[in-house]
Amino acid sequence: MQFIDLKAQQNRLKDDIDAGIAAVLESGRYILGPQVQDFEAKLAAFGEAKHAVGCANGTDAILLPLLAWNVGPGDAVFCPSFTYCATAEVIALAGATPVFIDIDRDTYNMDFESLKQAIADVKNKGELRPRAIIAVDLFGQSADYNVIAPIARENGMKLISDSAQGFGTTLNGKHPLAWADVQTTSFFPAKPLGCYGDGGAILTNDEDLEFKLRSLGVHGKGTDKYDNVRIGMNSRLDTIQAAILLPKLAVFSDEIEKRNVVATRYAEELSGVANRVPVVMDGVLSTWAQYTIEVPDPHAFADALKTDGIPTARYYPKPVHMQTAYEHYPVAGNGLPNTMSCIDHIISLPMHPYLTEEDQGRVIEAAKAALA
Repeated sequence: MQFIDLKAQQNRLKDDIDAGIAAVLESGRYILGPQVQDFEAKLAAFGEAKHAVGCANGTDAILLPLLAWNVGPGDAVFCPSFTYCATAEVIALAGATPVFIDIDRDTYNMDFESLKQAIADVKNKGELRPRAIIAVDLFGQSADYNVIAPIARENGMKLISDSAQGFGTTLNGKHPLAWADVQTTSFFPAKPLGCYGDGGAILTNDEDLEFKLRSLGVHGKGTDKYDNVRIGMNSRLDTIQAAILLPKLAVFSDEIEKRNVVATRYAEELSGVANRVPVVMDGVLSTWAQYTIEVPDPHAFADALKTDGIPTARYYPKPVHMQTAYEHYPVAGNGLPNTMSCIDHIISLPMHPYLTEEDQGRVIEAAKAALA
């Protein structure tokens, strides 16, 4: 059994993917070929955005808006610690200071009370300027933008939706860009919408920002190839990866539905067995990048499932604020109690659209046996 079965998806789309790659090879337009523009247009339409800007990876997708807004030294950018390090990494790379926020204990997404406390603390201390919030759509579920967006606006801050895991999630029928200044995503192969290498994208409704993002992503280009008007970087979505993503995007809605079928069965069978099963906010459609439960001893649980040939994974047993490169940065309030209370119990089960009913049953029965 695969934790994420990319081969099953490849078998479904093989003819279209092979034809797309062959078309790129035939044309020889490997950098910013027409497939990139086609994919960007379709991605923007899917995400209900005016513009989508492809880039080299999901990390650059978060960094580029920070650079476009001139976020840098002396600026505070607020983000959760219970996430992959890239969310905070880009803040430090821009020269700004990440301020780590606690999570909601049910959804694992940013806790707004912790966020408000951190902003107040930064303002009272007076050493940093609050500039931006990066909310993460963790495990595929939309953050609570109904609450976070007003906090950003009230404090004059930009809001980034880091949808590396959550692209396709909606809150009350709306994509995160309905609230955020930009929505970013990653096409790392294991993501719900992934390619066969690295790739990322930024969605925005701001035409001026789109222009600046495209410039920054190609060495700060101006209208003349040899007149670069700003300090930029090299971050372009590869044409072959765009060709691979086009047929994947075409079936993405169907795959999200299939992921939700698996998640529903897991929840029905494991509620009351595991310490916790995922809680989805009212009005949210999750893309279920991961299905994460809490158990008394995740190491023993993983070993038990492994004997049955069932893989597991752990996200994130060591949150970012505890990692060596980030431990000197500030955290909200007196610590992150909700973050700390879950890290010794979290473990994720196999989750993908092609998980058969038989394999779902195997996972469920093995989990029940391990927790008996």
